[in-house]
Amino acid sequence: MLSDTLKSAIQGAYSQFLCGRGHRPRYGQKLMVAAIARTLAGIIQTASGERDSEKTDGEHICVVEAGTGTGKTVSYLLAAIPLAQAREKTLVVSTATVALQEQIIDKDLPEVARHSGLSFEFTLAKGRSRYLCLSKLDQLLSSFSAAGSGLSLGLYEDELPGVAAESVTLYQQMTDSLAAGSWDGDRDNWPDSIETEDWNRVTTDHRQCSGRRCPHVTNCSFFRARENLGKNRVIVANHDLLLADLALGGGAILPPPEETIYVLDEAHHLPDKALDHFSHHSRLGASIGWLDQTNKVLGQMLGEIGDGTELDRCGEQLPAVLASAKQGLELMWPLVEELCVSEDVRENPVRYRFKGGVVPGSMMQMAERLREDFDELESLLSKMLQVVQQMLEDAHAPVPVVDLERWYPQLGSWHGRAEINLLLWANYARADTDGTLPRARWITPLDWGGSTDYEVCSSPILAAKALEQSLWQRCYGAVLTSATLTALGRFDRLRLRAGTPENASYQVVPSPFDFSRASLRVPARAVDAGNADLHTGAVVEILPELLKGSGGALVLFSSRRQMETVSEALPGNWCSRILMQGQKSRRQLLNAHREVIDGGGSSVLFGLASFAEGLDLPGDYCRHVIIAKLPFAVPDDPIEAALAEWIEAKGGNAFLQITVPDAALKLVQACGRLLRAEGDSGTVTLLDRRIVTKRYGQAILDSLPPFTRNIE
Repeated sequence: MLSDTLKSAIQGAYSQFLCGRGHRPRYGQKLMVAAIARTLAGIIQTASGERDSEKTDGEHICVVEAGTGTGKTVSYLLAAIPLAQAREKTLVVSTATVALQEQIIDKDLPEVARHSGLSFEFTLAKGRSRYLCLSKLDQLLSSFSAAGSGLSLGLYEDELPGVAAESVTLYQQMTDSLAAGSWDGDRDNWPDSIETEDWNRVTTDHRQCSGRRCPHVTNCSFFRARENLGKNRVIVANHDLLLADLALGGGAILPPPEETIYVLDEAHHLPDKALDHFSHHSRLGASIGWLDQTNKVLGQMLGEIGDGTELDRCGEQLPAVLASAKQGLELMWPLVEELCVSEDVRENPVRYRFKGGVVPGSMMQMAERLREDFDELESLLSKMLQVVQQMLEDAHAPVPVVDLERWYPQLGSWHGRAEINLLLWANYARADTDGTLPRARWITPLDWGGSTDYEVCSSPILAAKALEQSLWQRCYGAVLTSATLTALGRFDRLRLRAGTPENASYQVVPSPFDFSRASLRVPARAVDAGNADLHTGAVVEILPELLKGSGGALVLFSSRRQMETVSEALPGNWCSRILMQGQKSRRQLLNAHREVIDGGGSSVLFGLASFAEGLDLPGDYCRHVIIAKLPFAVPDDPIEAALAEWIEAKGGNAFLQITVPDAALKLVQACGRLLRAEGDSGTVTLLDRRIVTKRYGQAILDSLPPFTRNIE
């Protein structure tokens, strides 16, 4: 239960914050603070300070849907910080977007610290890939000095192209800036943007990093940042970093889940991001090239760091295993190629999907051979890494440390690729067990320097089980929040996809916005979007009338093709008013849009799904949101197709259970672009008659905010 001391601390911090900021209390915000405080305070601890999982199994999770304007960030910070301090736990705030992450670090946390009376330290957590690897930078510059051009180590055609002269200049500038203390090795703090291929040469991952054994560890940007994490009890991260940490067992980058209270902002993104982390992908052609290159470089490596014992013994076995794995992939190629020219792919040239996740027997046999080869390869490389690690720690090692350091990242890279292939082919070699969730399996043809490569893929169809085991069952406590967690007014979709416990606390808190200031209109001339050509023609005909007058408007489309067709078909005098996604960067488009509105003009943004979420255009910047059609997902995503297939096989209705709730959630997000501040007003117009003619339409309508309805 929430003690009187904690209750007073939270209430006092909230009142002091409102007074300091000159804000009025918001009903929904107070409800959110209370819900989070009640859930976290209700966690029963053992004598050692751990959560008693038997007594609070599931009840340590709080799920709060809170609309725009509620003040979600302040709510969860003011509720969770005092409780985390009282329980001596670390608070990890995780977001889905860089924009929100920066807002929390640069604006929200400083304001809470300044105005609430709470005393706490906070920091931003990033993965290794955001930091410079001094060892790699040193090797690069040494290679340039010795050879005069290019690199002799670790460059595969599918990974990194040749190094241009301007890149060499960039690396020297990095060295000078580090020496002068004007840069800390954080990519985001470099004064200019850095091309991805330039940055990839001088950053690393956990497989290639030798950690505390590295001679540069005392000056390592990443480890300095890691040390700061341990000194702070409030850490701001992102979902990708959190999931990467969980994939490494938890506690590898962030504090262990058992010692952490998580706040997952923009939590509706978590299931999809989790699927990305739990899926497996490997390209046939690129892997064949990698194996071939590794065989060629192997002799050079053993010549420089061979120890005469275990390392050499493993290295001598590698050529045969590399050759066998390469041959296995070459034998797999014609099978994959044949599938990708089948009738199924002619219908969907983007990819070939194995229906039901079932792989042909001949392919399973070859996958088993590849599993064996990559299992042996992974094992040998793992042993070699261990030997090199031991030598790095041995002051009397027979090999110079500089050579070990130079080859360690290469061995780590080889081991990582072997492990990825092992996981993929092991998955293709075994049929899904009866009673378990099937996996989605598919092949994507890719352009590869003018020829074709094939990416073989596998993914769970739901992330629920993985999140349940790695996060919900382990964490001390968790808060999930977003403006869109319900679909059709229920949390069923979230529970299905994210695996949150049924007995968790679920709550929807009201927005402070007056939705009667906005109207939802379905014009009489709107047509059924099921007929694409007829619908596009109707949109072209209706838009000029809808967009009369000054001010800002946003038109959202479900397909780029329709957006471009409508733009081209509109009268010529409209060209100067329309800013279309893809013509410039998102930031440039929004700046241009605001500039026109600030000058008293009229500007219309044309955008796709990414403009339906996260776009903040208050007041005159957006008085009208026009949604061309109900945002049903395009039915070619292999994971969603496999999920629908599984639901149908169980006797369910995938359209009503998956497609409609997903569309309802996306429509709510799109409608959320209109009211961004309490004084905002305007109109949402839907140009898809299905919202009133189809049986599911009423359920979708009822899930929308209570706008004044004008259905003609």
